Amino acid sequence: MRVLGIETSCDETAAGIVEENPDPARRILAHIVASQLAEHRPYGGVVPEIAARAHLDRIDDIIREALKQGGSSLNDLDGVAATCGPGLIGGVMVGAMTGKAIAAAKKLPFIAVNHLEAHALTVRLTHNLEFPYLLLLVSGGHCQLLLVSGVGVYRRLGTTIDDAAGECLDKSAKLLGLGYPGGPMIELAAREGNPRAFTLPRPMLNRQSCDFSFAGLKTAVREIVLNEIGTHTKHASEPEERSLSPPFVSDMAASLQAAISDVISDRVQNAFSILEEEKISINALVTAGGVAANQLFRERLSLIAAEKGLTFIAPPAGLCTDNGAMVAWAGIERLRLGMTNGLDFAARPRWPLES
Repeated sequence: MRVLGIETSCDETAAGIVEENPDPARRILAHIVASQLAEHRPYGGVVPEIAARAHLDRIDDIIREALKQGGSSLNDLDGVAATCGPGLIGGVMVGAMTGKAIAAAKKLPFIAVNHLEAHALTVRLTHNLEFPYLLLLVSGGHCQLLLVSGVGVYRRLGTTIDDAAGECLDKSAKLLGLGYPGGPMIELAAREGNPRAFTLPRPMLNRQSCDFSFAGLKTAVREIVLNEIGTHTKHASEPEERSLSPPFVSDMAASLQAAISDVISDRVQNAFSILEEEKISINALVTAGGVAANQLFRERLSLIAAEKGLTFIAPPAGLCTDNGAMVAWAGIERLRLGMTNGLDFAARPRWPLES
């Protein structure tokens, strides 16, 4: 079974081809990602209209390149999968309509993939993991704890009540003059910093639920930064890079990373408590999403899993961020079960995974 996957939900234009053989051997035949970092860096974040235009300009070439890399033609495909939500609706529509056009022209099954499900199932591609498992899905727009019991079978244990961890990292990086994308920049700067240099809040820490909150942490970072540059007005313009000393930036980055790590660890512990209370056995603790590439977060999660006698699994960094291979794999998982979609399936900006 060979499926083309198309991903355009945010600021990466991506296409991938994945093949599953009867072995069952699972192979990524093609994995092409075109980043839009240069287009969005001047704004310190993703501009939806710019993202949609960039997807439209690049999608055909990216798919051609994926087919070439995968040694495939459209005639070799068994199905076409495209992210149809959630995400920036302009970009989602570009990928969805492209996938539908190919499926219609070649009379192939079309699979509408939930972007979050693609992340959730990636470890089954990379590690052949069996259901069920506990998933921490953490990215720029999402922060959730999920019990993954099967394809299309998800139970949300907790989610963010305001900002996601990635949003906090991106906005804090902009305040510190580190640029975009914020997560990798914060992690790099934190290597030279003291994680105890600043006293930052740990929102939701020690509360019973598995929900997250990072808006207050983001605000705390802003207040300290503005105070450092001598600006006490809440509506002051963002500080420029030259306004802050390198030691201050490194210490703040390390302190922020430590705070987020503490919150994530606490929430995961609560999720384990729920599963233990309900006597639900799982096979692994998994993390996915762009922020899951952070090494400190992975180390903390690995320790928690070890304490529970479980394996900790995270996909390779290149498959944590948005990509077409994960969409292609989700397409294979669904196609194998006969879970295909009509060409009238509507792209959607919001699409809760548990629905």
